[in-house]
Amino acid sequence: MHHAHVPDVHPLVRVVNLLQEFSLPLIAGVVLGLVAANVNPHWYHQVVDFHPLGKSAAVFGHDLTIHFIINGMFMCLFFGIAAKEIAESTLPGGVLNPLRRAINPLVGTLGGVVGPVAMYFAMTWIFYGGTDDFGAVANGWAIPTATDIALAWLVARVVFGPLHPAVNFLLLLAVVDDAIGLVIIAVFYPDPVHPVEPLWLLFVVGGMAVVYLLRKLRVRWWPVYILTGGGLSWVGLAGAGVEPALALAPIVPFMPHTNGHGNVTQAEHAHSHEGISAPHPHATDAEHAGHSVLEQFEHHLKLFVDFGLFFFAFANAGVAFSSIGLVTMMVLVSLIVGKGIGVTIFSWLAARVGFPLPDGMDVRHLVVTGVIAGLGLTVALFVAGKAFPGDSPFQEPGKMGAVFSIVAALVAYILGKLLHVRQEGLTFRLDLPWTRHH
Repeated sequence: MHHAHVPDVHPLVRVVNLLQEFSLPLIAGVVLGLVAANVNPHWYHQVVDFHPLGKSAAVFGHDLTIHFIINGMFMCLFFGIAAKEIAESTLPGGVLNPLRRAINPLVGTLGGVVGPVAMYFAMTWIFYGGTDDFGAVANGWAIPTATDIALAWLVARVVFGPLHPAVNFLLLLAVVDDAIGLVIIAVFYPDPVHPVEPLWLLFVVGGMAVVYLLRKLRVRWWPVYILTGGGLSWVGLAGAGVEPALALAPIVPFMPHTNGHGNVTQAEHAHSHEGISAPHPHATDAEHAGHSVLEQFEHHLKLFVDFGLFFFAFANAGVAFSSIGLVTMMVLVSLIVGKGIGVTIFSWLAARVGFPLPDGMDVRHLVVTGVIAGLGLTVALFVAGKAFPGDSPFQEPGKMGAVFSIVAALVAYILGKLLHVRQEGLTFRLDLPWTRHH
């Protein structure tokens, strides 16, 4: 991939960029969490369930443990950045604007949800049909719907080559997939201990109104938006009994995403920097030098969030290997096989009825893309914790399935080699292939 001349970078900066680009903090957290939970489970659970502010500290009935601070507070920023990707893609010049440009990958995304859910339900019926556990196991249906944006993007670049249109196809698929995941968490997995109290959601509406007002007042500092609007939204969701980690999802789209010189869209960024094939979850400083409040939000928090995912993975992936069970296999097969089949069939059908695949993609690329989308990890771990309550015998096996989905990377790599999907030395146009005007 050709880059314009880049000035010498400090070795430490280079190392940090490398760690970010390959999601190494997240992977290290998974590995250490697994090691700790298997070598010394008592110590591991003591750390994860530690109350830094004392045993009595609680917010809306949630004990302020390390686990809740990471999952209910820190993860707000992770989902906020995911929401930013989605919000920007709907702007003029983004991959979802106008909608017809993105029809094929969006239909593929739908297949990537329907496929694994259908496969999971089918296996639940086969293995647990007629048993007392059927309902409890079936509740895990949403775990295999998620895709880890960062890891999927990374694996796609390795398998297809960095400038292949399948990389952008997958990025869009992963972002929309996670948007669907956020809705699923909010709607289908309310907190059983705190029944939903919809009146509290007025705080969320209030947060959105505050952010809209701040935008009208041309406030340029992103923390004001996050602390006021985000804070109100968090209180509203926590009080309503909905997952508070989603607090920034309704707030981010209202933050200013233009600068004084008109729209700063992803497409313009892609055009303004040689060699960048698409906006991606690991954009570097040079690539994200935009001035919009929304971009500053991502720009300033990306490093913190990428490294913070180490703690999320450590706190959530610590599962004893002895807990590998039938549900582990069900989640894993649903993720890799279910997603692969779902994405392929739905996108292929969309192409048949007149919404073509991006130039340079055919069924071979679709199959491999579907398998890569089976990398569930981050959001799948998150959903597993919601689908199976803490005392459920299926939570640990379910999480293990999410962790093992990292195998999708190897499966995709081998499939890619067999199907010869990688195209070296081909430089595709910088605009996304399905956004071209014909």
